[in-house]
Order: sequence, then structure tokens, then C-alpha cells
Amino acid sequence: MFNIAIDGVAGCGKSTIADKLSKRLKIKKFNTGLVYRAITCEYLSKFGEGVNPNKKNIDLLVNDLNVEVVFDKGVQKVFVNGHDYNDILREENVTMMTPLVSGYDTIREKVREIQRTFAKNNDCIMEGRDIGRVVLKDADCKLFLMATPRVRAKRRFDQIKNSREKVSFEEVLKDIEKRDKEDKEREHGAMIPADDAIIIDNSKETLKETLDRCEKIIKEKRFKKES
Repeated sequence: MFNIAIDGVAGCGKSTIADKLSKRLKIKKFNTGLVYRAITCEYLSKFGEGVNPNKKNIDLLVNDLNVEVVFDKGVQKVFVNGHDYNDILREENVTMMTPLVSGYDTIREKVREIQRTFAKNNDCIMEGRDIGRVVLKDADCKLFLMATPRVRAKRRFDQIKNSREKVSFEEVLKDIEKRDKEDKEREHGAMIPADDAIIIDNSKETLKETLDRCEKIIKEKRFKKES
């Protein structure tokens, strides 16, 4: 199997880049967020709305948790204990509860197990937090995306300036810098590149230029592995 790990700082475009690389390379892109959301749906089904997670409930959930990730016509779907929650994964109650459920180490370790099993059996791209350093330590290609805080803030500000969300550029920049500080200092899942990751600074690149550069690196890695 050929596995690609993509990590990067907040707002550097890693999700968009992973999605587009998946299409260019015709390789599956594993969406970890959907797995956490599906597990959260199972939690809500098992314990009910309004019951915030606690260690006892989470342990009960993990002890009886069977997660299956499949691709149907290129679309990732997640089934938990045989239940199909795919149509409700982005509902507001699921969105609000997911950070609480995913905050438990036992849940994160279960998801890492799912990720590794999938990567063992499929060519894939995975992006997120600590993919190259923890989840897929033996990934064939590791990319770490970054850009300066001001560039990332400008990109984010351009996305929202015509929306109902009224914030200034300075507020967006301050939020980016705050997230960077938290990501670097967190005890688990600190946002730092793996030792063997290739750093991609796209501060002065268009999206296409970054995609072209990443695609070239990946193809070279794959060629070396297969030759």
C-alpha cells in the first residue's frame, strides 16, 4: 500500500489540498472527522441527547464499538455497530457534541486504530493532526503544510468578508496566532512536523502551484517505492 500523511498549521489549506490531491491521484482520502462524528452519533443514540460524556459512558461505548469505513462511488461512509448515520453527521447536535466525545484518549486511540487498519489495506491520503508523527509513522510520503500567519489570516478574511460574519482582519490574525500558540504548546498532538516530513511553505504560492508541487513530490516517492 502507498500512504500519504498530510499535516499542517491551522488555515494552511490542508483539507482542500488533500481533497484535490485525492482526485488528481485517484487515491482515497480518509476523512477522520467523519469517523469522530459517526462515533458521536452512536454515543447520542446509546445515551440520549443532553447527556454529556463521562469516563464511565465513554468506556461503555468503546467496549462495544465496531466501526466500518467504506467508499461508495468515491464517497466515504462510516457505519458504527451496523448503524448508518451518514445523513445526519453534520447536524448541529452532532457538531456540538463531537469535540466532547473525541476529547477522550480512549476514543482517539480507537480512531487511530481504525485509521491504521484502513491505511494497511488501502492506498490513501490522510490529513489532520499528528498523522505523520503518531498515526502513520511509516507513511510513504509525509507533507507538512505551512504559511505565515498574515497570509493565512488574509486567506481566511477574504473567505468571510462578504458573509454575515463581521470580523476585522486584525481579529482574524489574532485568532490565527492564538491557535498557533495553542497548537505548539499542547501536551498531546502538538502541531509540529515529523522528522522525515517535507515542509511545504505555500505563503507565496497559488493553490494550483501548491498542488503541483505536492503532486510531483508524491509521484517521485511512489516511483521510488515501486521501482
